[in-house]
Amino acid sequence: MLPQMAFTSSLAFVALLMCFCFSVNPQPYFNPTASAPVSWTNTPSDLTYNYTFTSGEIVNSLLLRLNVTHGLSFATGFYCFPPCKSYFLSIYIVFAYDGYPGYYPNPPQVIWSANRFHPVSENATLQLTSKDGLTLRDSDGTPVWSTNVVNRSVAGINVTEAGNLVLFDKNHLTIWQSFDYPTDCLIMGQTLAGGMRITANSSSTDLAKSQLYLTPLASGLYGFVDSVPPLKYYYNGYGKYDESNRTVDPSIFIKFMNGSLTVFLTLSNTDNAPPTSSILTFPPPKSIQYMRLEFDGHLRLYDYDYYFHKWTTVADLFKKDNCDYPTVCGHYGICHNGQCTCPAGTLEMYFNLVDNQRPELGCSAVTNITCQDANNHHMLDLNNVYYFSDANNVGFNTTGGESCKRACLRDCKCKAALFRSSNGNLSSDGICLTLLEVFSFKNEPNAGFQSTIYIKVQAASSKVRLRAILGSTFGALLFVLSLICIYLVCLRKREEEQDEDIMAQLPGMPTRFTFEELRTATENFVKILGKGGFGTVFEGKWGDERIAVKRLDNIIHGKKDFLAEVKTIGNIHHINLVRLIGFCADKLNRILVFEYMCNGSLDQWIYCRDGRIPLDWPMRFKIITDIAKGLCYLHEECRHKIVHFDIKPENILLDEKFNAKVSDFGLAKLIDRDISRVMTQMRGTPGYLAPEWLTAMVTEKVDVYSFGVVVIEILSGRRNLDDSQTEENRHLIKLLEEKSKSNGLLDLIDKNLSDIELYKKKIVNVMELAMWCLQWDGNRRPSMLIVVKILEGVMEVETSLDYNFVSSIPMIANISSIVDQSAPFAASVLSGPR
Repeated sequence: MLPQMAFTSSLAFVALLMCFCFSVNPQPYFNPTASAPVSWTNTPSDLTYNYTFTSGEIVNSLLLRLNVTHGLSFATGFYCFPPCKSYFLSIYIVFAYDGYPGYYPNPPQVIWSANRFHPVSENATLQLTSKDGLTLRDSDGTPVWSTNVVNRSVAGINVTEAGNLVLFDKNHLTIWQSFDYPTDCLIMGQTLAGGMRITANSSSTDLAKSQLYLTPLASGLYGFVDSVPPLKYYYNGYGKYDESNRTVDPSIFIKFMNGSLTVFLTLSNTDNAPPTSSILTFPPPKSIQYMRLEFDGHLRLYDYDYYFHKWTTVADLFKKDNCDYPTVCGHYGICHNGQCTCPAGTLEMYFNLVDNQRPELGCSAVTNITCQDANNHHMLDLNNVYYFSDANNVGFNTTGGESCKRACLRDCKCKAALFRSSNGNLSSDGICLTLLEVFSFKNEPNAGFQSTIYIKVQAASSKVRLRAILGSTFGALLFVLSLICIYLVCLRKREEEQDEDIMAQLPGMPTRFTFEELRTATENFVKILGKGGFGTVFEGKWGDERIAVKRLDNIIHGKKDFLAEVKTIGNIHHINLVRLIGFCADKLNRILVFEYMCNGSLDQWIYCRDGRIPLDWPMRFKIITDIAKGLCYLHEECRHKIVHFDIKPENILLDEKFNAKVSDFGLAKLIDRDISRVMTQMRGTPGYLAPEWLTAMVTEKVDVYSFGVVVIEILSGRRNLDDSQTEENRHLIKLLEEKSKSNGLLDLIDKNLSDIELYKKKIVNVMELAMWCLQWDGNRRPSMLIVVKILEGVMEVETSLDYNFVSSIPMIANISSIVDQSAPFAASVLSGPR
């Protein structure tokens, strides 16, 4: 009786507090629906429904489905974790009475997020238009996420009573809904169909996806680790289906119902089809209920407890032992009765805890395994230790654990091997699974089956021999090192004295920075923009200008040569080449400073990564023309002919207006204009290499060939070499050859191009230009000057083309291992930001 009276008194106090708030600071009732067009900005002044919770979370809500019965309401808006520096466009559950949230001290529950991979800042905007649906842009105008609605007229947006964010047309028919794009949660009424998955967050405060996901397949509900291959850590079968049938069945879907997860069939035409029945059951909800695939791999069901005013865990639905989860002890950790330890050898420790205070973070190798020292690798046997996933359906048949162990030793990428025998004898036939990435193990002496884990480690003998050699020669080395130190001090002093003379001999140099200036500008080289063959690119700020700072690695030539190369590249000025702002030649540091390109590299846009809005045809044509003009300048308008050697989408950068600029001269080579061909070491990227690389006698026409490949990728919206495609469609240029001979070029055009019919003739013309650039004989390819004239409409494409583009492409792909992107070159090794 007393608790009930206390609860009634609490409600009375809340009602009184609400009345006081309404009289002092009234806010408008929030509607769950909005009509197109409308735009919201993520600022407290623009969004009247905003709240900071006691836990530090902030919500700036756009739409609210008010539940006046129990206060638990669905809202859509901008959400952030403390400290609030970035926001996610999310659907979340909050307490709200007549538009006021948060009268109970518990944070909002995020159940869906649009931009998991790209949080936005304050002043980001969300636009709803009838043509494009929802479009999220960061505060600088960069497109971040879109519903990608094509050829549908959007009338408005609505947050339903079930928590589904819906775009509808004038007839109130659904055009797009968040239920079709689950993140890490399912809520009541939501379905998970074949081919769909929920993916865990990377941590409790980071909404980026992890490697753990849950998906329904033809044989049951699976929990996987997204490794190579995907490994199962949970399975719940239904019907008569065999677990070996891991295919996607679009006729099967699983629905979160009142107290159960139930499997349904849209087509029931097979004898062994799963029945319409529950596969997981749990207590029916007291209020709003949702389930979340947690970052630790557990699937937990949450309900709200009104008595204690907090969210509670109703059930851990997988009902597995905690040691059976793949990340319970991090990488290489061994779990036993909830405790984490590291693998240990007989005579030597090969692994240490990453953090002694937090053993669940896993283990790291005492000596890192390197492919260069493969002769000293050996396998550490772990008995009575088992992996979270077995080798069935993903491993290969072999005879004995020793053959499984040898298979891992032969593969440099293999980190460990799992062998399970068919009859309990490790010398008999069984299944071997080699692991490229190692997660948690489980110590289970009484498992009831025979299995062995082999972990690759560095042989201890190499370290012992190294210590002995160093100890026996330490005295002599100490004397020699002393002489070297004296010599280096004198040499450094002489170089510093000569430095100003070198600078005076090279007029027209770009701005010279000190290392400390660039350390300050990049906040100690923290924010990485990308990595290239010659170094790492960091974001920085010099005054009011954002810059890209590339720190070069493995540059072994002297300062004078480096400064001469800086002068060469610094004097190349063109609107379609990334501009070199300055450099640093401080001691052994070799650093280049380039203009910052806010829209990143082209590959992020033509392959539609991270939900980016597909580029329309005029924008793609402009980018193609910009690339051609940049290459034409390098080939035709410089004193020396400059060959880039690594043209690919990753080396094409886009500014705020999507002007394309060629970057990364890390593989470039200067060629005198009176030399027609040059012999050079193979360099570049497989998939973009011209056929003449097989002879090592190349000209600037290798850039023309690579340009042709890039154009076809821009037109088709996919990579040239794409392992995710079927065997017959894996090689784009080979597919182009087949389509060109069967008049099927239009089949290759990116389906995301909504204006194909309007520009069909122009698109085909550019595709024919690309095929001219892809001619097997380099002499038959056009120069980049001719390419520019064709794009400008001054000239026509050659009609008598050879449509055999790929006679030895497989041969080129197979020699990718000898492509050297880091060896020093005689002319120029300068690299812009990737």
